[in-house]
Amino acid sequence: MTELDIAKIAARAADDKKAQKVMLLDIQGLSVIADYFVICHGNSEPQVQAIVDNIKDSVEEAGATIKGREGYDDARWVLMDLGDVVVHVFHRDEREFYNIERLWKDARVVEFEE
Repeated sequence: MTELDIAKIAARAADDKKAQKVMLLDIQGLSVIADYFVICHGNSEPQVQAIVDNIKDSVEEAGATIKGREGYDDARWVLMDLGDVVVHVFHRDEREFYNIERLWKDARVVEFEE
């Protein structure tokens, strides 16, 4: 399984829980942090946690490993480390405030729908 496959699984899992504005960005060549970012948001803390839980379950079911997760209890900005894929699940207010898509405007947007 490639990093892109893992990123698409994560993006689809977020979408399955009605995450808003799900984006899959190819940041290869722009950063040494990762190859792909998945960015999305939920409208409440319980929804953010449900999105994160579904991503975790879907990625692990596919055989990938979650290397780390930060921010789950507060559910305002949850960061998931999947190796060369980093998932950002925001609460709507934090996503609007931080607007990290602006920082990665040179990244290529990748389709994740089948």
